[in-house]
Amino acid sequence: MDDVIPQLAAPIVLVHGVNVFDRLFSRGRPAREHFPGVRAFLEAAGNRVLMPRVSPTAGIATRANELAAYLRRELGSRPVHLIGHSMGGLDARYAITRLGLDRQVLSLTTVGCPHRGSTFADWGVAKFGRVTRPLFRALGLDDNAYYDLRTESCARFNETTPNAPGVRYYSVAGVIDDPWLDRGWKLPSRIVGQAEGPNDGVVSVASATWGEHTAVWRGDHLNLVNWPNRRMRQAGEWPDRTGEYGGLLGQLKRAGF
Repeated sequence: MDDVIPQLAAPIVLVHGVNVFDRLFSRGRPAREHFPGVRAFLEAAGNRVLMPRVSPTAGIATRANELAAYLRRELGSRPVHLIGHSMGGLDARYAITRLGLDRQVLSLTTVGCPHRGSTFADWGVAKFGRVTRPLFRALGLDDNAYYDLRTESCARFNETTPNAPGVRYYSVAGVIDDPWLDRGWKLPSRIVGQAEGPNDGVVSVASATWGEHTAVWRGDHLNLVNWPNRRMRQAGEWPDRTGEYGGLLGQLKRAGF
C-alpha cells in the first residue's frame, strides 16, 4: 500500500451491490454510505469521487442501464474509473461491453464480485424462490438480482459479456473464516465453501477473481467496502479499509493513469 494516495485525472465512481443504496437512510437522513469513509478518504487526496444509486434488487440489465444513464448525465463522455462492489461489478461489466461505456471507462476494479455467480444464490432461489417471487411481485418490487446471481445465469452472462479490449480490469476477493466469521455469514459461507472453496461469506475467491490482477483481502463481504467486522474489531484485529482503496488507486497510477 502506498503512503501517498495518488490523485487520478479521471473521476472515480463507486458502484454499490444488491440490496443497498449508495447510502442507507434513517428517518430520512443519510446514516452511512455503502463505502463508509472511502469517498472522503479518496477525495482528501484530490480525487473526484461519485456514488450513483441504482435499483437495489433489480436485474443486471436494469441496474446497468441506470448506471450508464447516471454517468452520461453527470459526466457526459468524460473518462472514468469504476470500482464495483458485488453485483455492482457485473452491472459495470454489462454497461461497458453492451451499453457503449467502453468508450468512456478507463478501468474497472471489482470488489467481492460474483463473476461466476454464487452457489448461495443457487441455494436461496431453489429453496425460497416460490415464496419470495410472488411476494416481491405483490409489493411491486423487482427480484431479478437474485436470479441473475445464480451460477448458471453468470455463466450465460460471461458468454455474452466479454471484457472490452480498451478497458483495464482488476479485482479484489475476500476470505473470512472462524474465529472472525460472524453468525449471519456462517450458513452462506458453509454453502459456498463446500462447492467453491475459500470465500468472503457469500462470494468465493474463485468467483471474484477477474482481470489482470486479483488482490485477496481478509474480511467478509461487507468488510470489503469498509463495514467493520464486529468480532475482529473487538479483538483489535479490524483494519480500516480506506488505505487499501488508496492502494487500488496506486495500482491504477502505476498502470499509467
